[in-house]
Amino acid sequence: MAEAGQERAILIGLELKSRARKSAVDAAPFTAEESLEELKALAESAGAEVEESLIQTRPAPDAATLIGSGKLDELRSLVHAQRADVALFDSELTPTQQRNLERVLDCKVIDRTQLILDIFARRARTREGQLQVELAQLNYLLPRLTGRGVEMSRLGGGIGTRGPGETQLETDRRRIYRRLKKLNDDLENVRAGRGTQRRQRQSVPLATIALVGYTNAGKSTLFNRLTGAEVLADAKMFATLDPTVRHVTLPSRRKVLLSDTVGFIRNLPTTLVKAFRATLEEVTEAALLLHVVDASSPYAAQHTGHVLKVLAEIGAENTRQILVLNKVDLLGGTAENAHNLAQRILAEARISETPQVAPVSARTGDGVAEVLELIDRLLPLDPIVHVLLRVPAAEGSVMHLLHERGRVLAKQYRGDVCEVEAEIPESLRERFTSYLSN
Repeated sequence: MAEAGQERAILIGLELKSRARKSAVDAAPFTAEESLEELKALAESAGAEVEESLIQTRPAPDAATLIGSGKLDELRSLVHAQRADVALFDSELTPTQQRNLERVLDCKVIDRTQLILDIFARRARTREGQLQVELAQLNYLLPRLTGRGVEMSRLGGGIGTRGPGETQLETDRRRIYRRLKKLNDDLENVRAGRGTQRRQRQSVPLATIALVGYTNAGKSTLFNRLTGAEVLADAKMFATLDPTVRHVTLPSRRKVLLSDTVGFIRNLPTTLVKAFRATLEEVTEAALLLHVVDASSPYAAQHTGHVLKVLAEIGAENTRQILVLNKVDLLGGTAENAHNLAQRILAEARISETPQVAPVSARTGDGVAEVLELIDRLLPLDPIVHVLLRVPAAEGSVMHLLHERGRVLAKQYRGDVCEVEAEIPESLRERFTSYLSN
């Protein structure tokens, strides 16, 4: 039952009869039912109450209405019976299809892309996130202006293309083009600022580790657990949109930067991928990726395969990864069972190279210490080296730095010299060459 002010929604999916042939080349296909289940989660994240779902099976999409006239009549009856406010389609509708559907159904018609854009608009908190969402929304709206421009003014026009209607259309287009240019310029400034920050970080051997994964896999909860931050962690999809970076101290005492990024999703609109280029650069520049998977999800293999596909699209497929199986507390199994699950997920996703696997529960904290140890071992930047140092007893600042940024294994005073055995980052070793014991 929809609450007061909550929109009632009907979900509509399209299953193509040729899907079985396509699945041979698709590493992790979603069925129409699975896809509608994900659309339901998106709808609920946008604040809608889902009343009913429909699936239409066709050999090809109908050019005029996507689902065909027969199914459209059934949908219209269902919309009126449920007093639905919005019909949500699990496909990207053409401008013509959307106009035709709205005329017949007499309610709002929204496709998957528009729904995701709406959720992103709700979640954006920083100036950068708001710019990125607005850019994607305008790129989505631009090809859909034609019909709307005519509807806004039909006074004295020809066959819908002349007169004030066309004037309004061209005015709207010019305004959008001007705004798009301004947004692109502002985002280029953001990108330049990120580049400057990145170069400053790279001038000091401080590695960046990026959290990636399907939306709602628990990345923000794990981020909070690893860093002690208070990033919003919600069961709703895309709860975290704006990227957040925090320091993390590893067991070796090395400091690294951990970046929480926007969750991936199947069929993420290309307008959003382009708009979030500045954010995705944090992933491409990372020294190590923590690929977080919801191990309790029945679609874990599909989600894993899709994330790897997106990583390949943005040029991050060769970056070393740790497969973090999150929510293992919901499985009630052992670490061995979790590793077996990882092998099954990788096999179903058709991944030949086996990454390092770390089962965790970000909610309870189980396995988080092991994740930090694994990061310490696999991090390629500024590796840990074993050293023997002879430090004058008066050099208290050196001893302080050794304890702060390294792991002191043993020390012994011989007169006014302290002999120290330690594990320290390579960069620190280079600063202490004068103290190295031959």
